[in-house]
Order: sequence, then structure tokens, then C-alpha cells
Amino acid sequence: MSVKLELKPETEDQLAERARRRGVSVEDYICDVLEGHAGNGESTFKVTTDEEWEAALEAFARSPAFQNISWPVDDSRESIYREREDAQL
Repeated sequence: MSVKLELKPETEDQLAERARRRGVSVEDYICDVLEGHAGNGESTFKVTTDEEWEAALEAFARSPAFQNISWPVDDSRESIYREREDAQL
């Protein structure tokens, strides 16, 4: 199928940069992204750059799903060394 897209210049620049980082043409990059979103889940580009990975991880960590979660952490000296002390007894 052939589709013609009218993109904003800044969007086109971002796509071109991502395609360049992966070493593929813009057309191949766009096809891969669209196929991934179409539901077949078979992306030909499995490896991402360190920057893309870090950005995705940061976005995931800041997503609304994590906004109201509190992680109780007991990192006191007593909790850290309690097992060691108990083993010595």
C-alpha cells in the first residue's frame, strides 16, 4: 500500500534523526514504527540507542501509573546488618 503523509518540518526532522541513528532510510523507519503499532508486534529494529532507551525508561518512570506509589524502604543500619548479627549468634 502507498500512503502520502504531510508532516510538520520538526516532525520530519525528528524522524530523520531517529532513522539516521538506526542506519536506515526514513521510509523504512516509518514503516517499522507503523507495523509495530498495527498490532503485529514484529518490529525489525529491536536495538535502540542508549539515548532512546534512557528517554523511554525516564518516561516510563514518570508515567501516571507511578505517581501515587510509595515504596517503603528501611535502609537503616539495623536492618542492613540484622541478618549478619543473627547469623553470628
